[in-house]
Amino acid sequence: MRRYLISFDDGSMDHITQDELPDVSAASRAVVQQAKDAGVWIFGGGLLRQQATVVQPDGTTGDGPFPETKAVVGGFSVIEVDTREEALEWAARIAAGCRCAQEVREIMDDPES
Repeated sequence: MRRYLISFDDGSMDHITQDELPDVSAASRAVVQQAKDAGVWIFGGGLLRQQATVVQPDGTTGDGPFPETKAVVGGFSVIEVDTREEALEWAARIAAGCRCAQEVREIMDDPES
């Protein structure tokens, strides 16, 4: 089995109106439940806007990255499936549920972790 990160950029859902938000939330939660029922869901969630801190290799910290200046992750899902095609199918379901494009990346396998 392979694990995949399915994510969308911060701001990708800004086109959704407050009136549409309950339906989008319900549709997104339904896809998560389907993934859980299928046994492919590992973990996921949305990220708070501009709440990031960068920790440097020497331990120093700083604010950022900032959504206004570069693409940052706004939300993500981690799933475990047999093939990339299956990951793309789940990403399509997630994209339909949250009404925004999704990026799909395979997570490198590390037998030590």
